[in-house]
Amino acid sequence: MEARMIRNSRATPEGTARYRERFENIAAQDHFRSAQDLWLSSIGLGTYLGDANEETDRRYSEAILRAVELGANVIDTAANYRFQRSERSVGAALGESKRRGFAREELVICTKGGYLPFDGAPPHDVRRYIEDNFITPGFATWADIAGGAHCMTPGYLENQLAQSLGNMNLSCVDVYYVHNPESQLSAISPDEFWKRLRAAFEFLEQSVAGGKIGNYGVATWNGFRAAPGAREYHSLETMVEVAREAGGADHHFRFIQLPLNLAMPEALFFQNQQLADEYVSVLEAAEALGINAIASGSILQGQVARG
Repeated sequence: MEARMIRNSRATPEGTARYRERFENIAAQDHFRSAQDLWLSSIGLGTYLGDANEETDRRYSEAILRAVELGANVIDTAANYRFQRSERSVGAALGESKRRGFAREELVICTKGGYLPFDGAPPHDVRRYIEDNFITPGFATWADIAGGAHCMTPGYLENQLAQSLGNMNLSCVDVYYVHNPESQLSAISPDEFWKRLRAAFEFLEQSVAGGKIGNYGVATWNGFRAAPGAREYHSLETMVEVAREAGGADHHFRFIQLPLNLAMPEALFFQNQQLADEYVSVLEAAEALGINAIASGSILQGQVARG
């Protein structure tokens, strides 16, 4: 019964407001921020690092539960993190959080698709694994896969979204990111990139309409920190134009993710995004374009904490 209750729900304005109220006299006044009618904690929990073993799985689930209990309702993961084990750890934590009195509607679950994920551990024959799981079923061709590792065709993203939902025992994920789309630019032209991104956005708009995701975006590492003219550079304004082509004025491309920390301050200071006749930082561009910006690597993957 509890698994079914998790599966048939998503983050809601009422649920996230209720979560916020739990910490009304505990958290700092501006700890919770409003985005797309939801209340998001200003600190979230990521699931990228760690060994691919049962001990790390258990510790991740415990950490997620503790974060939820302490006032963090944003959980970020990806299909390829620890070979799908991170998503499964999130799923286990969601089941236990329900038993501890936290409803699915209170939590904002984010995941990503783009990198080809292994299943629990690296396969003995990587090429055969890709053939069997992605090429032969028709989700992608070898030409769609950049660097032997990245794909964002609609068929592939459909497969990955279904896999992610199954891993976490969910029917809907609140934010779904195309993961590091700049990886495609190592293999294809900018014109082809924008064609592929538009097709991806069209699929994601369909997934919103189908109730499988709430909003979508792109999670990048280099794309929004690169200089204009660099091969990996992303124009946020152009991405929004592509989203409008895919979903109209009421499109659901509403989130971006990029690093922001002491060693990577570009999101705040590097004026590399053109809006009209001026260049501004990506955070300024996001605000002007109605896009919510989420910081990744905030403590530099633990290095800041080590001093």
